[in-house]
Amino acid sequence: MSKYDQLWQYIKDNKTGDFELSFDEIEKAAGLPIDHSFLHYKKELPDYGFEVKKISLKNKTVKFYQL
Repeated sequence: MSKYDQLWQYIKDNKTGDFELSFDEIEKAAGLPIDHSFLHYKKELPDYGFEVKKISLKNKTVKFYQL
């Protein structure tokens, strides 16, 4: 089980198409603070039908695209 499973399941269950989430929204959905490990764990997301396309540190957002 991954530390981001709760976030991946939230995305799979609640999102369609391409969308963007703020770091705060991600932390709320994941139930834990986002950290550098997110870069490693994002590789699990295609199993849920999405992928991370862009992470903006300036805007504190992550863009997700549906596969």
